[in-house]
Order: sequence, then C-alpha cells, then structure tokens
Amino acid sequence: MENLVPFTLLDLGKITNHRSGEIKFGEKMITIPKDVDVVNFITESKARFVLFGIPEDIGVKANNGRPGTSNGWKNAISSIANIQHNRFCKGSQIIILGSLDVAEELKAAENLNFDNTDDRKKLSKLVEKIDKEVSHIIFTIIKAGKIPIIIGGGHNNAYGNIKGTALAKGKPVNVVNFDAHSDFRILEGRHSGNGFSYAFDEGFLKKYFIFGLHESYTSKNVLLKLKDLEDRVRFNTYDEIAIRSEKNFEQELNQALNFIKNDSFGIELDLDALPGVASSAMTLSGFSIEKARHFVHHFGKHSNAAYLHICEGAPELFDDKNPQLLGKLIGYLVTDFIKAKTAATEL
Repeated sequence: MENLVPFTLLDLGKITNHRSGEIKFGEKMITIPKDVDVVNFITESKARFVLFGIPEDIGVKANNGRPGTSNGWKNAISSIANIQHNRFCKGSQIIILGSLDVAEELKAAENLNFDNTDDRKKLSKLVEKIDKEVSHIIFTIIKAGKIPIIIGGGHNNAYGNIKGTALAKGKPVNVVNFDAHSDFRILEGRHSGNGFSYAFDEGFLKKYFIFGLHESYTSKNVLLKLKDLEDRVRFNTYDEIAIRSEKNFEQELNQALNFIKNDSFGIELDLDALPGVASSAMTLSGFSIEKARHFVHHFGKHSNAAYLHICEGAPELFDDKNPQLLGKLIGYLVTDFIKAKTAATEL
C-alpha cells in the first residue's frame, strides 16, 4: 500500500510499558515486517482486525472546526499498546497497519484560512485527496477478509470508509452514526460536515441512521432533507431519549439495528457526542461514555458489522496533566468492539 506510514515492531516496543507478571497488547499485537507484501501478509494472518490511523484535521478546518484531530491516532495507539492481554480480549487479534501519510497535505493546509473563499476550496481539494487514499486502504483491508478499526481524523473520513467498504462488498452499505450532528450537510465541497451526504449522493451509502442527534445543533434545512429521505435516512435525538424520556435508549438501539442490519454496515462514533471529551466540537451535554460503549457492543456483535470508526478526538484540548485520557477512552471502545465481534463468532 502506498501513502502509508508503517507501524514497526520497534515503534510498538517504544510505547509498551513492560511489567513483570503482566502481558500487554503491545507484546502481542502484530506488526507487518519490512520488505513483505502487505496485502498478502494481512490476508494470510489469523488476526481478524486491522488497526489504521488517520492523523489529519484538514476536514475539520474545512468545516471551520477546532483543529487537533491529527493527534488522536498517536494518543490512542499508545494507550491501546498498554491494555492487558488476557482471556477477555487478546492483542494477538490485531494487526497494526500504521497510519495514512498526510504530511504533505498537512503542510499544504497549514496556512490556509477558512474565512478566505479560495483557501476554503483548497482545503476541500485536500480532503478529496485524502478521501481517495482512505477509500483505497479500507477497500484493501476488507477485500483481504479483515475488519478495519479506524482511529482519528475528522468525520470527513466517514466518506472514505463507506466508499471503500461499498467497493469491497460490491454494493452500497449502511451506516449507524453515534453523533451530535448529522454530518449530512449540503454538497459544498468536502469537509467534516458532509461525509455522509456525499457518500449517499454518490451511491455508496444505502441506509443511514443517526443516533442521538442534538436538536439545538441541527439546522432546519438538514431536518427537512432528512424528512424527505426518511425511507433511507432515519434518526433519533439525544433530547427525546435522555431529556424528555419520550424514547428508550435500549429500544432505540434495536430500532436502529433493525433499520440497517440486513446489509453490511459501518459503525461510526464521533467523540464530540460525549460530554467533556476533548474533540473538535466539544460538548458538556450528551450520552455517557458507558452508553457509547454499549452502543459499540450492541452493533459490533452483529455479523454484518463491517468496520468501526472512532473520530474527532483532539487530545491536546484535555488538561495537560491528563493527555492519556482520550487514548484510554478509545482503547475501551476498540476492545468493546473486538469483544463483541469475537463473542458473535463464538455463538
């Protein structure tokens, strides 16, 4: 694979904290040896999951959001390496592919200003370039018979995940998205707020369920569009579940699953839906971390769950004394997904 920064055994050793009497994920996760065919190695491996990082925040900048999502992958992989390898979850189930090489794009975006129309167009073009790379890598992982776990970047990368999965499966796929926002905005040039609308418009996304939409941060135009497309795009709101108690969380999980489960589907989780979590659109009101973990488990255990994407985390927005908190949270979500998929296989 081109445009990939491999994650080596040496890299893994540097971030794994060894302790007598313990076995960490970092001692068991699989890295890809130098000078081997990456695709053949992944295909022939017994590991089911491929960990892939997208260290960019260009899509967020193109959406006038706060940057910082470029650091989510580095923060997460350091925490994941130090999870305990035990009977509940094994590091040997994971191949670390590495991260997308976006150094050139980040440099090109460095001095671009969202308020400048020409700069905004340039940011969107850079996002389109990243789209192509992400979709190719996701396509390759799924064609190799593995399950991608994608970490980092803005929610613009949902487009590449969906396209790559659809191309690998040979037909449009479904998605459930745990998010405060629809990310179904107008086709005005690519950014983190319209990954799903572009995927839908181009025929890669068949059915889309938005779980926990925040009513105060969804425009009238988006709501009208969602209503027009209700046969294929549905949602519930955080407010009707958690504030007004008009709907039940568990029942809504089942409603969403019933809507998407008949075809391969992706699981998207935007960290800006969780209160107090460092992200590009940080909030103080939202579903708890426990609810998010249950969400990942609920959908991950279904046989048609094709990938997990955790995005929008910006670790430097946390207190400097606790930069590891975001990575630890992502580690929980990753292992919840792996446990769910493994349990489903064993049933």
